[in-house]
Amino acid sequence: MNILVINCGSSSLKFQLIDAETEELTARGLCERIGISGSRITFFPGDGEKVVREVSMPDHKTAIQLVLDALTDEGTGVLADLGQIGAVGHRIVHGGEAFAQATVITPAVKEAIRACSDLAPLHNPANLTGVEACEALMPGVPMVAVFDTAFHQTMPEEAYLYAIPYRYYEKYKIRRYGFHGTSHDYVSHRAAALLGRSYEELKLIVCHLGNGASVSAVRNGKCVDTSMGMTPLEGLIMGTRSGDLDPAVIQFIADKEDKSIGEIMSILNKESGVLGISGGLSSDFRDLENGSLEGERALHAFALRTAKYIGAYAAAMNGVDAICFTAGVGENSASVRGMICNSYLGYLGITLDEEANQKRGCETIITTPESLTKVLVIPTNEELAIARQTYALVRQA
Repeated sequence: MNILVINCGSSSLKFQLIDAETEELTARGLCERIGISGSRITFFPGDGEKVVREVSMPDHKTAIQLVLDALTDEGTGVLADLGQIGAVGHRIVHGGEAFAQATVITPAVKEAIRACSDLAPLHNPANLTGVEACEALMPGVPMVAVFDTAFHQTMPEEAYLYAIPYRYYEKYKIRRYGFHGTSHDYVSHRAAALLGRSYEELKLIVCHLGNGASVSAVRNGKCVDTSMGMTPLEGLIMGTRSGDLDPAVIQFIADKEDKSIGEIMSILNKESGVLGISGGLSSDFRDLENGSLEGERALHAFALRTAKYIGAYAAAMNGVDAICFTAGVGENSASVRGMICNSYLGYLGITLDEEANQKRGCETIITTPESLTKVLVIPTNEELAIARQTYALVRQA
């Protein structure tokens, strides 16, 4: 069965077509600048050459139609007709407390997703737009919602509650939700397979390190804590997001700079993180590894913050069997991995295999055989995780 995976943003749409039985990637692509001038679709048909078309995309329904046209194009497509698509898996950013697992989309599910829009105002409405566009163009094809937040719904209340008046949780569901859930789920399962251990008996820490970054603690097959909060702003220092900071900083800057709360939140989301610490040098971690004082300052702060979360989660689980690095920085930056492990994690009995640590973007164990705690690099595959969950649900129906 072919599963079409859709990741719909406010002005973009990423897609992959995956053979659910073989788990092979059949095609992938990206629609950019939806609703904006200069829109285009980039299509990678299996092993064929990249196809780029600049074409008007006034809305997401048009973009979805272009995706379907590309998949079935007589010259460069990979499908004879749309009947070869068995289901569509949609990435939905926020499921609130309503969804602890993937679910087949119904009118009631859409209403529940819409109800979570206050928690993800930039993402959930766009995600729903993609769902409804697919429904209109592919009537009768099962649609499945896979939530970024679902994997973290196993956290106990001592991990997800904020120390604010409890009435705000009761009234508005203000709590830690966590994100990157499909990535943490995929990587933690792969770690168990690579270690040859039962997933249900391991203590794992997964570090999803990229422009957006998060850490999760997975004990006995369940997430028990994660660094992102009600929104993706909390936790690690990221590309442009501040991560953790004293909440009083918001009022202090607002008073000093005569800025609104909205303006300060924009600064914390778009001008902070390693971009801010490096004095505006870059939000791209590759640019920070240029030997400059500004880049070093940002990288050292990022490494320390990551190591502090690893230490906290080792304490929360009363130990750790393995630490996993994934996502753009986690998979590809030997220097960042080395900085974290060599500078801060010796107390866990970690000894890096420096040669293995130089590998990029491949599954590997980067610690020596005698290392008491294993450290793994595992490339994430969120689209495959979505396809797997979609296939499992559709097959049960």
